[in-house]
Amino acid sequence: MARKRLGILAGAFNPVTKAHLALLDAALAIVDEAVCFVPRTYPHKDIHGASLEDRVAMLRRAGDDYKVETGEGGLFIEIARQVQTVHPETDLYFICGRDAAERVVNWNYGEAGAIERMLDEFHLLVAARQGDYNASEHVRHRIHRLPLAAGYDALSSSEVRRRIAAGEPWEHLVPESIVEMVRRIYHPD
Repeated sequence: MARKRLGILAGAFNPVTKAHLALLDAALAIVDEAVCFVPRTYPHKDIHGASLEDRVAMLRRAGDDYKVETGEGGLFIEIARQVQTVHPETDLYFICGRDAAERVVNWNYGEAGAIERMLDEFHLLVAARQGDYNASEHVRHRIHRLPLAAGYDALSSSEVRRRIAAGEPWEHLVPESIVEMVRRIYHPD
């Protein structure tokens, strides 16, 4: 019997964007099920704006084709090990863009060969984001291209927050189901 393939989209979701949902939709053509994972701590950024509870609520309101889980660690290997306890005997596929894949593969984990050992525990599904990702030969067997429709390269949570702060239109960048929630959380006047 084939092992179940679980896609994991890990992120701050600060706020949830249409790009997040497009990544999930694209991944669901490859994996059997998808989970949005919201870490409580991040190795590479501080979170300002929405609380963890608000971000989880936005994810739940934005769609129902995926589960939402939270946990402590923000590194993919920490997330993989936590998710594996809930979903044993499952092949894990982290869903990400080129920029995140480069960060994960090139991160200084403090020991030689760390990324190779990590990729024994999970795969990466990588969508083009301002360019395609070209994996190095030594990790290529665990990194797969994720076809994504055009138009999402510049769409990010930080762009939504920037537009809100600048008083520019932003509503078209987030799922319609969370527009009022985003307005309340990020523009509470």
